[in-house]
Amino acid sequence: MIDIDRLQKQSGIIGTSDGIRQVLEMIAQVAPVDISALITGESGVGKEVVAKAIHKSSKRNNDPIIIVNCGAIPEGIIESELFGHKKGSFTGAGEDRKGYFEEAHKGTIFLDEIGETPLETQVKLLRVLDTGEFMRVGEAKTRYTDVRIIAATNKNLTELVKKGDFRQDLYYRLKTVTVDVPALRNRVEDIGPLVERFALEFTRSNDILYRGFMPEGIRVLKQYEWPGNVRELKHFVERILVLKRGERITSEMVQDELMDVLPLDPVHNLALPVLVNQSTDKAEIDLILRQLFMLKQDTEMIQKMMISGQVPSPELNNPFPVVEQNEHGIPLPEKSMEITEDGQRMIRDDAIGDISIKNLEEEAITRSLRYFNNNRRKTAKSLGMSERTLYRKIEEFGLEPKIKRKK
Repeated sequence: MIDIDRLQKQSGIIGTSDGIRQVLEMIAQVAPVDISALITGESGVGKEVVAKAIHKSSKRNNDPIIIVNCGAIPEGIIESELFGHKKGSFTGAGEDRKGYFEEAHKGTIFLDEIGETPLETQVKLLRVLDTGEFMRVGEAKTRYTDVRIIAATNKNLTELVKKGDFRQDLYYRLKTVTVDVPALRNRVEDIGPLVERFALEFTRSNDILYRGFMPEGIRVLKQYEWPGNVRELKHFVERILVLKRGERITSEMVQDELMDVLPLDPVHNLALPVLVNQSTDKAEIDLILRQLFMLKQDTEMIQKMMISGQVPSPELNNPFPVVEQNEHGIPLPEKSMEITEDGQRMIRDDAIGDISIKNLEEEAITRSLRYFNNNRRKTAKSLGMSERTLYRKIEEFGLEPKIKRKK
């Protein structure tokens, strides 16, 4: 059986709740076995992400996965799209054309919104499932495809079967294995990491300064039910970052943006699958580094305010002494370091928690420079500092010869 932790890293699915664990366990069981699967869940929960994870962990992963949204294809042309057509078979058919099932030969086809397919098309889908055989529209020749079918729906197929809108035999054939993806409102504990991940990806790709969400803002987000699930959350994060460009996102800002979708009802539990560009561990490590770096900046700002007399010193009201930070940090032991593929020394991810703030600052700058391919302007903006400060830090830490451009 596939290792769950390894599967999560490879698929990029973020979540630590029981619901996500169950989804990952089902993927691990289903992926290696060449059978059809049905993924269920509300709109926006991440069913396509789960389908891609199944394909990526299957024996067919070297061949394509074809994504088909059955609900977006007009009824009159859906069979042509799925099975192809012969030249001249209908108006506009100017040449022979392969359908999605032929394109997916030896790979996987993902049929999203399977409940939207017409009954006539369902008969042909059942034949492909049973025998792999099909015919192009306007052609009498029987063709064959070797393809794994993964279907998904946000509808209750049992009810559709009772109403006569979905074939019972196709339903039983598809649901050999069912993977249910829970709604976002049922797994609240991962909203914070999801928000930060969306925010980092969006601000980096759009060259926007990101100063983070205040804890109170995340708390407000957890109180909203998110009927559109993770898709709605992602769009919300992107919208508020555009409207509040360069600002730290507060609870008031979040509440203002959510005013159109009241009420805010308290909910329990969460953790949604999200596909990211990096492994889950790498994404979380970079997130932790960034938050520690921002915390250091806030601490320095407060220290300057206390020195200038703008705020009272905590020593006047606090019986506990303020511990000063070692300006130069603690020299890092060799066991905390690793050599990257391009020969650069970096702190091992599992050693992040054991190093000083000064070393964390150096590491955050190093990783940001690597991410932006040594672009100083983008690096400075992403870290919330001026280019002049960044140049000073690069010189201070001796990073100039260490950071190499990606080829």
